[in-house]
Amino acid sequence: MFKKIVLAAVSVAALVAGAAAPSVAAEKEFRIGILGGENEADRLRNFQCMVDKLPEALGVEKVSLFPSADYDGTIQGLLGGTLDYAELGASGYAKTYLTNPDAVEPILTTVQMDGSTGYHSVMVARKDSGMTDVKDMKGKKLGFADPDSTSGFLVPSVTLPEAVGAPVEEFFGSTGFGGGHENLVLEVVKGTFDAGTTWASGVGKFEDGYSSGNLRKMVDKGILDMNDLVQLWISPLIPNGPVVVRSTLDPEVKTKFKNFMMNMPEADPECFSAIQGGNYKGFTEVNVDFYKAIIAARKAKIGS
Repeated sequence: MFKKIVLAAVSVAALVAGAAAPSVAAEKEFRIGILGGENEADRLRNFQCMVDKLPEALGVEKVSLFPSADYDGTIQGLLGGTLDYAELGASGYAKTYLTNPDAVEPILTTVQMDGSTGYHSVMVARKDSGMTDVKDMKGKKLGFADPDSTSGFLVPSVTLPEAVGAPVEEFFGSTGFGGGHENLVLEVVKGTFDAGTTWASGVGKFEDGYSSGNLRKMVDKGILDMNDLVQLWISPLIPNGPVVVRSTLDPEVKTKFKNFMMNMPEADPECFSAIQGGNYKGFTEVNVDFYKAIIAARKAKIGS
């Protein structure tokens, strides 16, 4: 099924090593970074449509996929110039910007079905835990998705203290990371964590996994039954993460890629849905100003 997929490298080490010597024929290849957090076979399958269609649309010889084990692998590939495009969370983009503001450009973000350009962090627990509110988590074990995740770590760590009336490290018995959004929820279901933070559109019904987001992806793949979960908390609106491109990408290729993405929701809705996961209305243009608040929050909380 995946024989058409070109994998020039699949490890963080390969991405970082490539940073020292970018391809002299980079304009002939378009390199896609794929964030960690889902089963790798699923991620490759979802992006196969890009491998099939982008060569003709961009005028390049091949399209390569670089799935990373975590968020930071993709971020380092972007910083090193070994990736041409990726879709980041707002906090992941903030890390990239704070490390090198000239490495990538945010060009697009998704629009929810209700027209909003944001989503939410949600805390979920097993329904049979008996908990119904975040304050029921006092002294219990909380799982975060990934240290570079906006909804899975940054926003909860900044906004939960107000919700529970105490610093995170004092209110919860312990915290840890689940190794990505999908795995985190599976660990909550298994009982490794008493509750965990993941992302969801907040649009539609919780029992459906909302209209889009990690919960919806897991429901659609048949690996999660929402009847097993209860929502304890939902964050304020978070800016949808950006589609970013390498700043030094050939301007003509950059324009063609942006047009391809803008047209995708209508021209190829199946591909659009596969890449984004769930239901979205389309894309809208953004720039760095859309993420200034998240950049400031990350700098204040993490420093980089």
